[in-house]
Amino acid sequence: MPAPDALKPLAERMRPRTLTEMVGQTRLLGENAALRRAIEAGHVHSMILWGPPGCGKTTLALLLAHYAHAQFVAISAVLCGLPEVREVLAAAQQRHAQGQRTVLFVDEVHRFNKAQQDAFLPHIERGSIVFVGATTENPSFELNSALLSRCRVHVLEALSVDDITGSLRRALADDQRGLAGRSLVVGDDQLRLIAQAADGDVRRALTLLEIAAELAGEGGAITDATLEAVLADRTRRFDKGGEQFYDQISALHKCVRSSNPDAALYWLARMLDGGCDPGYLARRLTRMAVEDVGLADPRALAMAIDAWDAFDRLGSPEGELALAQVAIYLASTAKSNAGYVAWGRAQADVREHGSAEVPLHLRNAPTKLMKSLGYAKGYQYDHDAQGGVALDQTGFPDALGERVYYRPVERGMEIKLKEKLDALRTARGKARAGR
Repeated sequence: MPAPDALKPLAERMRPRTLTEMVGQTRLLGENAALRRAIEAGHVHSMILWGPPGCGKTTLALLLAHYAHAQFVAISAVLCGLPEVREVLAAAQQRHAQGQRTVLFVDEVHRFNKAQQDAFLPHIERGSIVFVGATTENPSFELNSALLSRCRVHVLEALSVDDITGSLRRALADDQRGLAGRSLVVGDDQLRLIAQAADGDVRRALTLLEIAAELAGEGGAITDATLEAVLADRTRRFDKGGEQFYDQISALHKCVRSSNPDAALYWLARMLDGGCDPGYLARRLTRMAVEDVGLADPRALAMAIDAWDAFDRLGSPEGELALAQVAIYLASTAKSNAGYVAWGRAQADVREHGSAEVPLHLRNAPTKLMKSLGYAKGYQYDHDAQGGVALDQTGFPDALGERVYYRPVERGMEIKLKEKLDALRTARGKARAGR
């Protein structure tokens, strides 16, 4: 009968047992890092570990308990409700009364609601638990402020290809927990392919290596053909409703705004590759045409809507090219947010000044009564005025006076608009002054 450890997956068997075995996270766990020194001295504190899958959050919690000589207890917010949480906390309280510390590891802590998160607070304050919450989501949005105020947030990063490749080599060389006993033949190029496919997740990389080892067999070689079968259905990390989603759409928008079509294409490809709804991306590209290109190039809005329509007609993957082309155009053309800013100024005035009366000369007068009340009196028909504009006629309520919201920039089509509006505004000012 095989030993229990032999039945565990390779990723679990190779889980680091000391801080020295940890890969990556040098900012937090390097030789002279403050957190590493505190852990090695057994001075552990409650914390939130925020980082992508497979970056070492669970392992770090286990090591905290190991170095602090504390009982390690793990629960998952996906599987546990408040009754189970209370049982765990009661047991921790008993251990605390007997002089034993408990490191309580809560995986996916962001999935607990506010009441469940609040249940930990008195126990953290009393010191009956060292709370370690793990999350892939931004704690600022997903955790309540009371819990955050009692914990330090440590940000963990996705592991590099070199870090993951080192972990794979360690697994191949380990004859107790790893695969050294199988006498596998595998080259550096193949290891890097596995590391790249893991997309920053060392647990995923070890799982892929284990599958490849099974296909190769005892004493066999892990070749490119082997990896082609193992890596055929790999996908990149992408959470359609989480932090990565919003980070990536922000990157796409900002690269369009900064006129970097190559970077914009990269982030568009990343999001489509991760399964983002193309309709959402079409809508966001249309927003960029309005918000960031604006009247500097009025064609951009029409192109964005045409690309959206083309995708709806063609579907994926052919329609993705239409989205790619409009992303290139939006990033490459002239930019102006003058219309966007002007709209905000107008909205602010409406909020501040409320329901200011429409000036009498701008009102319609379809009845005799309205005419007798002065409606439309003094209105100047612009087409009959010299130059096609009645310069001494205001368009604002009397309570506001004249306003300037729209200030075109000297880019693209807005250069011509700026010249015209500057001249008109100057002429209007002179006409009002001489009235």
